[in-house]
Amino acid sequence: MKTLGDWLASPWRRSTAAAVAGALPVLAFPAPSLWWFAYVALVPWILLARTAPAGRRAAFDGWWGGFGFMLAMHHWLLPNLHVFTFVIAALLGALWAPWGWLVRRLLGGVPSRGRVAAALLVVPSGWLAIELIRSWQGLGGPWGVLGASQWDVPAALRLASVGGVWLPSFLVVALNVALAVLVAIRQARLPALAGLVATAAVTSAAWVWAPRPDTGDRVRIALVQPGVVAGRDSADRRFDREEQLTRDLAGQDVGLVVWGESSVGFDLGDRPDLGRRLTALSRETGAPILVNVDARRSDKPGIYKSSVLIGPEGPTGDRYDKMRLVPFGEYIPARSLLGWVTSVGKAAGEDRRRGSEQVVMDAGGGLRIGPMVCFESAFPDMSRHLAQDGADVLLAQSSTSTFQQSWAPEQHASLAALRAAETGRPMVHATLTGVSAVYGPDGGRVGRWLGTDTVAAQVYEVPLASGTTLYVRFGDWPPYAALLILAAWGVTETVRLRRSARGSLVPPVRTAHGSSARPGH
Repeated sequence: MKTLGDWLASPWRRSTAAAVAGALPVLAFPAPSLWWFAYVALVPWILLARTAPAGRRAAFDGWWGGFGFMLAMHHWLLPNLHVFTFVIAALLGALWAPWGWLVRRLLGGVPSRGRVAAALLVVPSGWLAIELIRSWQGLGGPWGVLGASQWDVPAALRLASVGGVWLPSFLVVALNVALAVLVAIRQARLPALAGLVATAAVTSAAWVWAPRPDTGDRVRIALVQPGVVAGRDSADRRFDREEQLTRDLAGQDVGLVVWGESSVGFDLGDRPDLGRRLTALSRETGAPILVNVDARRSDKPGIYKSSVLIGPEGPTGDRYDKMRLVPFGEYIPARSLLGWVTSVGKAAGEDRRRGSEQVVMDAGGGLRIGPMVCFESAFPDMSRHLAQDGADVLLAQSSTSTFQQSWAPEQHASLAALRAAETGRPMVHATLTGVSAVYGPDGGRVGRWLGTDTVAAQVYEVPLASGTTLYVRFGDWPPYAALLILAAWGVTETVRLRRSARGSLVPPVRTAHGSSARPGH
């Protein structure tokens, strides 16, 4: 009868198992949103890598697992990028190859209690280093950071206010390492239990002592979601629908109206009639309107995605041009090399232009808003900088209409909860087609989500807050602490290996009893 070990002896079977194990954590994210599953989802992957017959095979287990994780996390790109989705998953999955090797190095065989104790710090640090590297915008940005799966868990949101999304990521991986040890290594259960206790202690300390945002005033913010508008003249017809929905807000004492990404498909310099209609809407509702213009600009070359604030006297002059563009969706990296992607999928035919700086806008009545566009809500540093610059409310204008029937809209909307908790500032996520959502300064939901089947103008009572979170004050300290842990472990391992090598080169000491000059003595 074949055992599991016999079945895994085949490299292809083992690689398949690694890819499946790597894909499991995705179930903790929306839309399944089984947040609790994140605490055990890495255990099969860890157990597989630790039993690899050699370090090279463990690295392949890490690579295949990373491939499975990236493919599952971005599976909704398949209709647009087709086969290139697999290429991206394979390239990003390679980041987990050293992590697989690390798991085997520390937990392979029958590890000592010291090695297990080290694994509880080093293995999560390795994971965090991977998340830091792939968070670079050119590699796709921080979509699918493991800690983001905890977006609806109050304790995890409190941790995010201390160390950003990175701190929940670290602790989730540490928890998985401890559980894997409890399952597979009986001799090392004591340090594993100590790791579980330490994780609970850190979470409890954050819950008790982390500063809470001081809430007081509220502002009424309306989100306008026109739904899917396709076909010929869609830009004009979408504007008409948004205009009608916004007109229904008159008399509702709204302080700000927010339209989604690409809500205006023409540059207002080329279409002054749209500018006049927006100005009239602002006067009618008694509130400034934040729109998003996706068009070729009349005052400079190229296509920009820009957040523009319109008041009762017309455009206020506040404008934010999107800085971080979606790879392949809004520009093609190294287009001369990868331009062929446009022939196999719906990649950008022309690169959008980038803005140069973030902007905090004065929306009147003392309200200061910090806009971001779509993909930018995935980057913790952008919302942190806006909070530092004095934004009272964070805003993300988005459009996921291309991915309506996938998990992408809910995944995207959930990111705003993390950004709110990290900064201690409420965040509004306004989309064209859903999911639109609002979160308070603690990351908790405000009102109801507007799903992908909803066309509405919804008003939210948004609590404002003052004070500074530890994350805003100290920034991305967890990933850099993780790099220091990895460096310290690397130095320790190098010293240990050199001492071991030196000891093996020294000949054994010969005693008088073993001396050839005195046989028998």
